[in-house]
Amino acid sequence: MASDATPVILVVDDDPVIVRLLEINLSLEGFAIVATTRGEEAVRLAKERRPALLLLDLMMPGMDGWAVREALLEDPTTADIPVVVVSARTQDEDRERGYALKVAAYITKPFDPAELVETVRRCVARPPSP
Repeated sequence: MASDATPVILVVDDDPVIVRLLEINLSLEGFAIVATTRGEEAVRLAKERRPALLLLDLMMPGMDGWAVREALLEDPTTADIPVVVVSARTQDEDRERGYALKVAAYITKPFDPAELVETVRRCVARPPSP
């Protein structure tokens, strides 16, 4: 069970294998994990749990990652939650769109788990941008 001091990471990816990989790696590093495979659920969980960070896939059925990010930015209660995109989309246009939507980092799949954990640590430690 996570204590109040344990940072909660919300993992959002439609691939259960990726979700499990992230859960294992981040749990081993002392983070509490909340996960979902659906964008709509991610928005609800972000409002309820107020995670320290969201790891967000872009390509998901229904509400995709772009729509999730936009919904979070539109709500003052979730706008300051840092988001790290973890996606197979590698085009410059995707990265540019991500940074235009104020993502903290953009990591492409396949990813190095150690590098991802370091990015999460760095983003959780930094104060939210205005």
